[in-house]
Amino acid sequence: MSQNKRNGSAPRTKAGKGNGLTYADTGVDIEAGDEVVDRIKGHMRKTYGPRVLGKHGAFAGMFRLDYNEKLFKRNYRDPVLVSCTDGVGSKVKLACDLGIYNTVGQDVVAMNVNDLIVQGAEPLFFLDYIGVHKVDPPVIADIVEGVADGCHLSGAALLGGETAELPDLYAPGEFDLAGFAVGVCELSRIVDGSRAEVGDVILGLASVGVHSNGYSLVRAVIDKAKLDVDRVYPDLHAEQTLGQVLLTPTRIYAKSIVKAIRKYKVKQVISAMCHVTGGGLPGNVPRVLNDEIDAKIDRKSWDVPPVFDFIQKHGNVDDDEMLRVFNMGIGYLVVVRPHFADSVSKLLKKQGETVVKLGKIVKGSGKLQLK
Repeated sequence: MSQNKRNGSAPRTKAGKGNGLTYADTGVDIEAGDEVVDRIKGHMRKTYGPRVLGKHGAFAGMFRLDYNEKLFKRNYRDPVLVSCTDGVGSKVKLACDLGIYNTVGQDVVAMNVNDLIVQGAEPLFFLDYIGVHKVDPPVIADIVEGVADGCHLSGAALLGGETAELPDLYAPGEFDLAGFAVGVCELSRIVDGSRAEVGDVILGLASVGVHSNGYSLVRAVIDKAKLDVDRVYPDLHAEQTLGQVLLTPTRIYAKSIVKAIRKYKVKQVISAMCHVTGGGLPGNVPRVLNDEIDAKIDRKSWDVPPVFDFIQKHGNVDDDEMLRVFNMGIGYLVVVRPHFADSVSKLLKKQGETVVKLGKIVKGSGKLQLK
C-alpha cells in the first residue's frame, strides 16, 4: 500500500540468490513498497485532525464521526454520509511524459471532493489508489505529496491508500491514479436541485484551465499539430511551457463552498450546484435540474481562458465539441435565490474564487439553454 503496509512484507531473498523463485523475480519489490510507506508518513500526517484515530501503517484508517460538542465545533443532528470515487484519467500520461508527478495528486482529490460538495457535503477523508509498473519510492512520494496537498486544500484527512506494483499491467514508467472520498451533510440540508426554481441566479466559479477532463483529445491535438510540450507558446499568455500549463492542478472548491453553505444556517439560499467535469456544461448542468426548469446561460458572460482557444485552434475542434468535452473556464456552478446572489458572490470572492453571473433558472423541462 502507499499508506499502509502491504501483504508479504517479511524480508525477501534477493533475486538470483538460491534456486527458488522470488517475488522480486516477477518484478514486485516489497522493500521499495516499505520505503514508500516511510517516505509519505509526513505528507499524510499534515492532513490529520483530531478526528483521525489509529497509527500510520495500520491495515485500515479510522475516522471519528460521532464526536462530542466540547471537542469539535459542530455536530450533525441527522448525518448522511456521502461518497464518490474518480480518477485522473489520461492526464497521468502527460505527467509521465514530462516527469512531473506532484500535481496529479491534487487532481485526484479535486475530482472527488468537487463532486462530493455538490450535494452539500463536507469532505471528511480521502483514500488513493496508485497502480504502477514498478515502485519508485521518490515518484510515489511526489504523487502522494500532491494528494496530501489536495486534502489540505479541501479540509479532508488522507486516511489511507494503496500502491499496487503490477508489471504485467502497466508499461515501464507508467502509472494510474484514482481515489475515494467520504463526506457528511445534514439530511435536511442536502443540495440536490429539487428546490431550484424559476428566477434563481446561476453563478459560475472560474476554472484554472483544463482541470482533469478531455486529455485524450488534448494529447491527440498535441500529436496531430506536432506541438512541443517543453515550449513556451505566446498565445497561451503564460510564462510556463505548454506541458506545465496543461498539468495545472484542478481547482478545489470545497472550502469555499462549505463556508458558503454554513454561512446561511437557517435559510437554504443555495438550491443547486454542479461540478463541470467530462461532458462540459451541456453534459453536467442538466444533472442537477428538476423536470420543471431549465438553466439559461449566456455564453458571453465569461471569458474563455487562452488554453482552450489554443487547443481549438491547433486541433481544428468545432465549438460544440469544445463545449461538450471541456469546462471552457467554468469549473463549478452555484444556483442561488435571487435576493442572495450578491452576498453569496461576495462571500465566494472573499474565499479567493473568481465568480461570474452566468444566467438564470427559467421554466422548462430539465435542460440547458446555452446561447
